[in-house]
Amino acid sequence: MKPVPTFRWTLPIATPVSTQPIALGADYVVHSLTKYICGHGDALGGAIVVRDHQRLPELRRVLVHQGAALHPFAAWLIARGLETLPARMRVHEANARAAANFLRSHPKVAAVYWPGLENFSGLLAFTAKADGAAIARQLAERLRVFAYAVSLGKTKSLLFYIPTDDILRTSFQLDPPGAASYRSVDGDGLFRVSLGLEHPEDLIRDLDQALA
Repeated sequence: MKPVPTFRWTLPIATPVSTQPIALGADYVVHSLTKYICGHGDALGGAIVVRDHQRLPELRRVLVHQGAALHPFAAWLIARGLETLPARMRVHEANARAAANFLRSHPKVAAVYWPGLENFSGLLAFTAKADGAAIARQLAERLRVFAYAVSLGKTKSLLFYIPTDDILRTSFQLDPPGAASYRSVDGDGLFRVSLGLEHPEDLIRDLDQALA
């Protein structure tokens, strides 16, 4: 019997700097190139990596018929970003560590979620002790270094509030026990924070004055 190939989806959060599924036994790996690998929020793309080169002709046929061709200018932008990926990830990770340590001690913050692995990523999340929606409005009005916007992996730091009701309605199909378990962690909502490449002291000051 022909062995069934194993697939591994690498989230843009980890990047190949931290997670290398081929080394872990995957046959196919799908990478998002849009986020950290590109790094500047100015190109869309993806990549499929194959362990066995004999599978490449089959993969090419699928990609040709599905129309999966990367625009040349987007490919150039992504290749430019790839050159600085390891250096950028070190700054993203260091800024996330600084922000996580600050938020953990803030009186308005209930919990902070960040893996904290070396060179992992600059993405973290936190929940608020009080009305998350009200704090989100306050942050949207007061933040100056951060942008109140959805995305991740850019040079600029971003923050956005995701209400639990919205995510359960649009993204996750959970049964009542599953939804209750999700709410036990996220409460009424979660703040997603993507740390960019700004100076960490500027980021902490901005969070401090916006949460005050």
